[in-house]
Amino acid sequence: MNNKRIFGIIFLLLILISAVSLVSAEDHSYSIEHSWIDLTVGSNGLLHVKETLDYSFDGEFSGVYRDITLRDGQNISHINVTAEGAYPVLKQEDQNGNKHLVIYLYSDAAHTNKIKDCNVKVTLNYDFSGVVTLYNDTGLLQYNMWGKNWDTGVGGIDLKIHTPGNKNNEIYFTPSDLIKSNNTEGDVITATTGSVSEDKVCGFVLLMPLDDFHNASYARHLNENGKEQVLKSIHDSLNGEKSWNSILSFLTLIPFLSPIGAIIIYLRHGREPKVDYDGIYERELPTDDSPAVVNALVDNKSDIGNPNMKGFEATILSLIDRKVLDLHFRENSETNTHDLFLTFNYDSKDQLSDSETIVFDTLENFAEEGTLNLSTFNDQLQNSFNAGWFADQIKNWQSYVLFEIGDDGVESYFNDTGSSEMTGLGIIGIVVGIAIAAIGFFFGGSHTFTTIVAGIALVVFSVILLFIPESVFGQWTEKGRVFYLKWSNFKKFLKDNSLIKEHPPESIVIWKKYLIYGTALGVADKVYDAMKLQMPNVYEYDDGIFLYHHYGGYYMMHNAYYIGDNMSDPSSDSFDFGGFDDFGGGGFDGGGGGAF
Repeated sequence: MNNKRIFGIIFLLLILISAVSLVSAEDHSYSIEHSWIDLTVGSNGLLHVKETLDYSFDGEFSGVYRDITLRDGQNISHINVTAEGAYPVLKQEDQNGNKHLVIYLYSDAAHTNKIKDCNVKVTLNYDFSGVVTLYNDTGLLQYNMWGKNWDTGVGGIDLKIHTPGNKNNEIYFTPSDLIKSNNTEGDVITATTGSVSEDKVCGFVLLMPLDDFHNASYARHLNENGKEQVLKSIHDSLNGEKSWNSILSFLTLIPFLSPIGAIIIYLRHGREPKVDYDGIYERELPTDDSPAVVNALVDNKSDIGNPNMKGFEATILSLIDRKVLDLHFRENSETNTHDLFLTFNYDSKDQLSDSETIVFDTLENFAEEGTLNLSTFNDQLQNSFNAGWFADQIKNWQSYVLFEIGDDGVESYFNDTGSSEMTGLGIIGIVVGIAIAAIGFFFGGSHTFTTIVAGIALVVFSVILLFIPESVFGQWTEKGRVFYLKWSNFKKFLKDNSLIKEHPPESIVIWKKYLIYGTALGVADKVYDAMKLQMPNVYEYDDGIFLYHHYGGYYMMHNAYYIGDNMSDPSSDSFDFGGFDDFGGGGFDGGGGGAF
């Protein structure tokens, strides 16, 4: 299996896995439509928190939970919960010093029925001590409105902060591009955000004049100057965020570079040379090359120079025509069909080319007493050893045909530089596209959607590049271009019954050549149909070539090839800009929450 098919299958498997994941999702889900956070910073250093979460439940749920991270010296008290749209019951648990709040929600006042398919607004009120830090030169509140430990995102956040004083307050948000608006009027600061995904951090740092605090027993005190250090960390983080956003913006432009690269490759290597040939069709064989060579150069556009099974079959027909192989049929009374048999003329073997010798030896290996029953050939290939040997022989045959393509090989006919470069571009594009989508998914922030879409678009375009025929971006030499055009026009002649009717062959010998090379070019059926129109008595000719076609030799050999191929090879066919630094161990990291 070539690299193009491997990467194409990997891409399809990724799509399949994603689809299965969606189908196998749980039969109930929930989302948090919005969050309202109201913070009051007291002059005594106590922070009063009121947060309201708007839950939308699809299916039956028992309630929600809220985890509040507590650091050394921090404590919450006076916890109270209310709900709009349900009847809440609060249960508190201490887990390694943190608060785990479990809120059971009921649809009735008796607390007997769980909630189902509804919207509920849950409001938590509590006092938070030890979260405000007082340095010798400034007061600090670092607070994450949304933390990394939620199991779902939020549609948006409305923030309101009441400060102890109404002058010289400084607030900085991160990530800044998530903030839709913010405003400061006196001692009230407001802000709104866009949607925030789970495991993302959205917060702020608030600097307040030290004179606004009095008897601040609920604050954390550090006997040092901290404002300069805090501002430096804030600016470093914001500059890093700005740089990262620039990188994300650049990543979304990369998918546009791939088509430009494809165009450049085509202009350099894909344009065909002008040749002195303007024929419309060819009635005679354009060259005296073997059918396998013609098949390799003309029929297999995805891998020029490598013959396919049509070339193998055309070689069999050529051997039958030259009496190296003799084909005859017998009626099978058990199945009411005809069995095809090949017998081998060993005296003629010395006259064969290397590739023809491999075809002869491959078929003869499965013969019994010099006769091969093509009708039961498939049964022998059910054996994995036989199948593996047969597949290896096909590969050997392909290699020898390649050696027989002129003195200078395929290169004298076709330059595959452009196709090779395009394959490389496709493989690199898949890897880079997956990386861009992953970066967008994990670190995209407000650029998540556009970055993921850009990555997927690059992957899709790159996979398409891998499946474009080699002839599109490769380039024929002048010799190869004339060869290809003449044989393509001969193929056009064989496909068009009206042309054959106008210029019918003068002998049965020519018809047989048409059928042999029509097989190599993939139009054997067209030739045979034309024969039946021009020669109604074709069935009267006791000739192996016609018998091979009439009694399904193509089907038998194709089936044998695919059985052999499949039996021998069953597999074939830290970027965290979501929050500022932890200044002195204080602040609130946003915690997390979920539903159950």
